[in-house]
Formats: sequence, C-alpha cells, structure tokens
Amino acid sequence: MKVLLLKEPKDKDSGPDPYIKELGSYSLEATLIPVLSFEFTSLDSLFDKLSHPECYGGLVFTSPRALEAIKICLKEKSKNEAWSKSLKQMWNIKPTYVVGKATASLVEEIGLIPQGEGAGNAEKLAEYICSREKPNSSALLFPCGALKREVLPTALGEKDIALESLTVYQTAQHPDLQESLSSYFSQQGIPASVAFFSPSGVKFCLQHIQKLSGDLINQVKFTAIGPSTAEALQDAGMAVSCTAESPTAQGLAAAIHRALQPHSC
Repeated sequence: MKVLLLKEPKDKDSGPDPYIKELGSYSLEATLIPVLSFEFTSLDSLFDKLSHPECYGGLVFTSPRALEAIKICLKEKSKNEAWSKSLKQMWNIKPTYVVGKATASLVEEIGLIPQGEGAGNAEKLAEYICSREKPNSSALLFPCGALKREVLPTALGEKDIALESLTVYQTAQHPDLQESLSSYFSQQGIPASVAFFSPSGVKFCLQHIQKLSGDLINQVKFTAIGPSTAEALQDAGMAVSCTAESPTAQGLAAAIHRALQPHSC
C-alpha cells in the first residue's frame, strides 16, 4: 500500500530517510513531498542574544529550523570562533530544552546538551520545564518561527517562568507543492494513507488533496505526527485515523500500520 508523507526528505548525504525506511519495514511504499519553504530572519539579533548567555536562564527549541538559523550564523568565521571559544561552554552551564529527537540531534551538532527530548510536544515540554525552572528567574531564550503556537509561552507564563521569543524564520508554502501533489496523484493514484507533519502542512495541502481525491477522499486514512497537527485536521473537518504516539519515524510508522489494519480504531 502507498503512503504519502507531507514533509521534506532528509538530507541525502546522511543516508536513507528514516520515515521511508520504517514504513518499508511494514511493507508500505512511502513517498515524500516537501510542503514548506523557510526564510530566515533576524539572524544578527539572534547571535547578539546568543553572545550574552549571562542574560538568560537557558534555551528552548521546538523546531529544527531554529537550529538551522543558528548554524547559518555559525558559518561566519568570527561568530564560529566566539561560539567555540567561550559561548558554547557558557550556554552548556544552563539547560537547553527541546521537543523531539530531530531537534535534539541538531542541538548536539552545535555542541549543546539537549534536555526534554522525550516530551514529544509543546504541552509536555512545558510541564517538563515548569518542573525544573523557578518562577521569576532569568528568561529562557526561545528562537522560533512566525507561526509558533502559544501553548508554551502561555503555560510557562502561568507559572511565572519568563520566555523571550525571537522570530528567526518565516514559513511559506513550497513553490512546487501543488505541482508535486498533482503529479503524485496522477502517477501513483490515491494513497492508502496521508501523513501530516504540522498545522501549516494541513493549511497548505488539505484543499489540494481533497480536490485530487474527489469522492474517494473517505477511503484515505489521515495520520498526524502529533496532537497539534491532529487538532488542525479536526478543525478543518477531517477525521484523524491515528496520531503518532511519539513524533518519530517509528511512532508514525506504527500509527499508520495500525490505521491501515481492518477494523482499526
């Protein structure tokens, strides 16, 4: 059976995409279609804040893109030297909170030690942070996207834990999305399952998929990588067959496998 994954493929240099590999272990044929494109912003401001770890109580990352913004900064020789000589060590005295393994992996690439990766979503990460941070301490620096949800800032604010957000990337629809979807449906037919990886993916893709599927849309099992994405699908009037128990290739593949079983919940 065919599965459509609405996400960007993993960098080819780092081996096969884990989602395709995991789904393949269930004899499911997966195809990846990139949904989003990103424009990085405020990079000078980001590095200026990173240059003053004494002003903050720690870091929070809920997106791999925020780490990509830092990696772009570190391509500049003088910034990389400052990071390697002192800033990295100064930040490592403080906690670096993350959601998910992909974000944790990128945190490790820049030399920091991630905490909370098992939380899996913003709600659980907020609980994790609140159990470790004292009220009215120095603010946590939160590089994020323009479309960030307010779950984390709200939950921390209720506990008087300061969070300083800085928008470091803008999210837009991938320029080839509509053409890629049309090509997939004309060549592969209607997939058994479609997996969404973000509320933005729902916003940009769902209408096209409904149009391309026509009367057969009810045969498609819609799967979400996490609760916020599932909520976006439900708000758009779609039934969610399954949500991954963890935002990982293993979690999603197991959810899709279950959803495609006869009489699945």
